[in-house]
Amino acid sequence: MTSASDFDYELPEERIAQHPAARRTDARLMHLPASGVPRHLRFADFPSLVAPRDLLVLNETKVLPARLRLTRQSGGAVEALLVRPERDGWRALLKPTRRLRAGETLAGGEGAFRLVVRELSAEALVAAEGLPMEEILARFGETPLPPYVRRAATAEDRERYQTVYARVPGAVAAPTAGLHFDESTLAGLAASGVRAARVILHVGPGTFRPLPDGDLGAHTLEAERYEVPAAVAAEIRDARARGGRVVAVGTTVVRALESWAAAGEPAGGAAGETRLFVRGDFPFRVVDALLTNFHLPRSSLLCLVAAFAGRERVLAAYREAVAERYRFYSYGDATFLERRPA
Repeated sequence: MTSASDFDYELPEERIAQHPAARRTDARLMHLPASGVPRHLRFADFPSLVAPRDLLVLNETKVLPARLRLTRQSGGAVEALLVRPERDGWRALLKPTRRLRAGETLAGGEGAFRLVVRELSAEALVAAEGLPMEEILARFGETPLPPYVRRAATAEDRERYQTVYARVPGAVAAPTAGLHFDESTLAGLAASGVRAARVILHVGPGTFRPLPDGDLGAHTLEAERYEVPAAVAAEIRDARARGGRVVAVGTTVVRALESWAAAGEPAGGAAGETRLFVRGDFPFRVVDALLTNFHLPRSSLLCLVAAFAGRERVLAAYREAVAERYRFYSYGDATFLERRPA
């Protein structure tokens, strides 16, 4: 039996990064090879860890300014995190929900717009009035920083909590491994012959939810939309033919690529929703190496990393990272993991 407690570790509060580094590439990088001890590097060393025959896969989802500050007719404050669009409005997480009711109207932007609560459940359904939702988000939306970043979002976060290659709006959390790349690093990798492919997985709020107690065997994740284009499927075939590795930039890329593989690796690519929960002896079919940040205890992302590189090795590396004063989570430092032998 596998339980959430198998993926726990002690992390002092001060190790959780509250701000991005001065420059994207200033992060530290822990390299955990397929065998052997961790190496302590800088992110500037990352290009030396990939070869021209390798394929780098990026997630080009773009974070929405999805947090809105609203006011009830009674004067009480409500915060909304817009999760995804639906035919009749948007699914949203509202707080506080105490005393809210379906049919209530919430005002925002000093009266410039309103959100009508059409349904009230774990995820409410809200509809915009006064302005289109796209304009509401552009003018009044805030960057949805993770709950462990204990400060208000700033103008800097609009840029820094977004990869430089973000293209397709739809995420409410950043694919944080990609935050370390700047245009110069990407150009240098391309000039050295490392090819890059781009997929989409729109990160949802479930990425921050802790795993439940008890056996994880029957646990499923919240659905997230993904797309692996046909061109990426072709790039993967080419990388394999030339003896290269598929290097995923982030756990979101792992889940997108392995969801495509689970569908039979169709040459035409794959798109839809995935609930893939990678854990235990998961049979990785595509990804050979993984660049990722340090993840929350008792989280599905830590389960994925442990499945990829070995639970005991990963937890030992995390303990070493704490001792070496690495910065953790979204604005923190990075790890480069090579897949353990099957």
